[in-house]
Amino acid sequence: MTLTETRTLVAPKTPHRPRGERQSAGDWAFHIFNWAVFAVLALLCAYPFYYLIINSVSANDVSALGDVRLWPVGFHLENYGEVFQLKGLTNATLVTIARTVLGTAGTVLASAFLGFMFTQERMWGRSFWYRATVITMYFSAGLIPVFIIMKALGLTNNFWVYVLPFVVQPFNIILVKTFVESMPRSLQEAAEMDGANILQVFFRVYLPNMTPILATIAIFGAVAQWNMFQDTLIYITDQSLYTLQYQLYMFINQASSLAQAAQNAGGNLGSIAAEATKQTATSIRMTISVIVVLPIIFIYPLFQRFFVKGIMLGAVKG
Repeated sequence: MTLTETRTLVAPKTPHRPRGERQSAGDWAFHIFNWAVFAVLALLCAYPFYYLIINSVSANDVSALGDVRLWPVGFHLENYGEVFQLKGLTNATLVTIARTVLGTAGTVLASAFLGFMFTQERMWGRSFWYRATVITMYFSAGLIPVFIIMKALGLTNNFWVYVLPFVVQPFNIILVKTFVESMPRSLQEAAEMDGANILQVFFRVYLPNMTPILATIAIFGAVAQWNMFQDTLIYITDQSLYTLQYQLYMFINQASSLAQAAQNAGGNLGSIAAEATKQTATSIRMTISVIVVLPIIFIYPLFQRFFVKGIMLGAVKG
C-alpha cells in the first residue's frame, strides 16, 4: 500500500452541509441579522467621507448653510480647480510624498531590526536598551528642549527633520518583538547551523516572514507622515520645504479670513464679496479634507490583505 493510499484511509472526514440541504428559518434570520448589523456599521463608517465629497462638489452657498445631506446640490468642480491653483502646492505635494516614502521605509526597517535584536539573548545590554527605548513612550523632554536639540543637530529648515525623528518608534518595536517571539526558534537555529550570521538570519529568514506586522507598521507610519504638519510649523521657515498639509492648513486659514472679511464688508467691497461668494470657508474645508483623505483611502486596501495572511503557515515541517 502506498503512502498516498494510507493517508486516504486514515484521513478524517470533515463534516459539511450537503449542497442540496435547505437552511432553516433560524439560519436565515441569523444571516439577515448579521447582514443588517454590518450594513449599518459600514454606512456609519462611510457616510462621513461621503458627506465631505458631496459638500465639496455642491453649490458653495448651499454647502455653507449645511443643507447638503444625502446628494450633491448644484454640482460643480470649481472648488478643486481653485485648490489645485494654490501657489506652491506642487512642490509641497512632492515634499509630502518624499517624507512619506522615506519616513515609512525608515520606520519599518528600524522597527523590524530592533524588534528582532531585542529577542536575541546574546545582544549586549539587551534588557537595558529595550527598557531605555520603551520608557520614551511615557516620558518626553517637552517642546522647547526638543527644538533646541533639533537646532543643535542642524535639522531646522532641513528636510531630514521630517524623517529622522520618527525612525525609532517604541510601540512599533514592541509589536515586532512580540511577533518575532511567536515565530519558531528553529528557523534561526537551522540558519545558524548552515553558517548564517545574525544579519543573514535577519534579512534572509525573519524579514521575509514579517510581512503582516510590517504591513501594519507601514500603514501606521504612512498615515502619520502624510497627515503631519506640526513639525513644519515648529521647525521649518523655508517655503520650499513646506508640506502639503501645512500649505492646505494655511489655505484654510486664508479662506476663513476671506469669508469673515466679506461678511464684515456687507457687500460694499465688491471684489472681496465676489470672491467670498465663489469660495466659502466651508467649501474650502470640505475640498481640502477630500484631497488629504483620498490617497490614504486608496492605499489602505493594498495592505489590508496582509493583516489576515497566514505567512507562517507551513513554514516549519515536522
